[in-house]
Amino acid sequence: MDETRWWPAIGMAFGTAVGFAGAFGGFSAFLIVAVLGLLGLLVGRALTGDLDVGALLGSRRRS
Repeated sequence: MDETRWWPAIGMAFGTAVGFAGAFGGFSAFLIVAVLGLLGLLVGRALTGDLDVGALLGSRRRS
């Protein structure tokens, strides 16, 4: 199954959540939803292997 066709629906759901947070919770709720959404994206990419966590955190092997 082609997973790229899910991205528009996921983006729409995230946009709706951020919109509701901004409309009913104010700017602080908007920021919380945006930060948690970014964190979820990073965790999801790390779990699927699309993100190198070691490179992201700056850790290097010493030889």
